[in-house]
Amino acid sequence: MSSSDPTVQPVPTSVVERVDAADVTLSNPKRAVISLGSNLGNRLETLQGAIDALEDTPGLRVKAVSPVYETDPWGVEPGTQSTYFNAVVLVKTTLPPSSLLERGHAIEEAFERVRDERWGPRTLDVDIVSYQDVVSDDPTLTLPHPRAHQRAFVLVPWNDVDPQAEFPGRGTVSGLLTEVGQDGVQVRTDLELRLPE
Repeated sequence: MSSSDPTVQPVPTSVVERVDAADVTLSNPKRAVISLGSNLGNRLETLQGAIDALEDTPGLRVKAVSPVYETDPWGVEPGTQSTYFNAVVLVKTTLPPSSLLERGHAIEEAFERVRDERWGPRTLDVDIVSYQDVVSDDPTLTLPHPRAHQRAFVLVPWNDVDPQAEFPGRGTVSGLLTEVGQDGVQVRTDLELRLPE
């Protein structure tokens, strides 16, 4: 990689063409932003497995994958849990939000995610951050994600893959990031997640 910025992974034209060709199979797809996190087991392998599982979902195409960030666990005493690897993926999908949520939970379960403690360690977190411009206070799936606008581990990688992104109802992602700051969120230039082929 000769690029001066190691976090920017140019996507080969052939891959872009293939992804765009695949998009023809999706009629009127919606944009969604999905946040991934892992702090147990082989964290990088788990995140890549989640991305591949998303791509294998009928009616869904992964369009962009952020760099990997290492972040401090949220809401727990420092040093009591290992650090997280976090990433954000942009997808296009014809699935409604409820089906996308079910698929996210199924992928978590495939990686043996256990929901026994709030903010406990987990092999895999799959969160829908936003879905098109939908704003919904449905308790099963609140859109956009009710706390993501305060979390640098979501905003930093999202801003990487889409610097012009808007957070529905809250303004630009870059603007929110300026307010929140980037403390505790370190880019891992030595690690890379692949866009599925």
